[in-house]
Amino acid sequence: MTKLSKVDVVGVGLNAMDTLIPLCRFPERGSKVTFRSANVLPGGQVASAMAACQSWGLQTRYVGKMGDDSAAALHRAEFARLGVEAHLLTAAGCASQQAFILVDDTGERTVLWGKRDELLTLQPEELQREWVIEARALHVDGHDTAAAALAARWARAFGVAVIADLDDLYPGVEELLTNIDYLISSRDIPGRLMGEQDLRKSLPALRSRFGCVLTAATLGDEGVLAWDGNQFHYARAYRVEVADTTGAGDIFHAGFLYGLLQGWPLQRQLDFACAAAALNCTGVGARGGIQPVENIERLMARGDRHPAAYAQNL
Repeated sequence: MTKLSKVDVVGVGLNAMDTLIPLCRFPERGSKVTFRSANVLPGGQVASAMAACQSWGLQTRYVGKMGDDSAAALHRAEFARLGVEAHLLTAAGCASQQAFILVDDTGERTVLWGKRDELLTLQPEELQREWVIEARALHVDGHDTAAAALAARWARAFGVAVIADLDDLYPGVEELLTNIDYLISSRDIPGRLMGEQDLRKSLPALRSRFGCVLTAATLGDEGVLAWDGNQFHYARAYRVEVADTTGAGDIFHAGFLYGLLQGWPLQRQLDFACAAAALNCTGVGARGGIQPVENIERLMARGDRHPAAYAQNL
């Protein structure tokens, strides 16, 4: 086997083909609503994060599974265009993961997630260790939990930092969490795991239980709250003209990854991630508003922010 070159970050996780449907108003039950257009665009948590990191100059690798349909061809073409080193496994006779996303006139999205074919599950035996260990960081989500857990174990053994984007509690997720360094979840996950809804209690408890370096929760337009074992760090979200919130969390994680690999202080990592996520909301689709680093830093320097949900010094 040809030895792989080292990359900055490898992503093991979800890809999806999104159909974005802008609406003037969210439909009521039994109603008929006119929509202006339907845009078919690539998405998926880890796949979108790798696309953003690559656009910012990081060398990226993506590992995922898709069907043998036209959506898969679009994914392959997009990874090739961006320069992402993609290892795409094919599930024969299977359609790729898709989602229909309704976007109202405020930019808020509602996701209709297609039931995922079991053939699309990335299996642990389909992974190659070199894909994971020849990287500075590993980024996973929880969808293919067993494969993600194996990748995280390999990464931990070889000193590769492991970052997780967790938006639900999948079977076997606790095994994955034991090898996560930076857990950045959606708002409700710490409470569901620890039985404590107050993030000021659940984030420290989560870190203590699983031994993470950092536990954090993204809060939409309230920003992000993180616990590093000694103190809380809070970053407020930035105000922008929102077109579509699809992919904001994916690009937040990409921004955090970028800052981490630059060696920035944690507060700057969180601010950069918030700004990157906000700007992505000014475009349509999971990757529609990925901006150059200089534009993100300009927003950080000059942009307005939403009101604080937490005091800076908790």
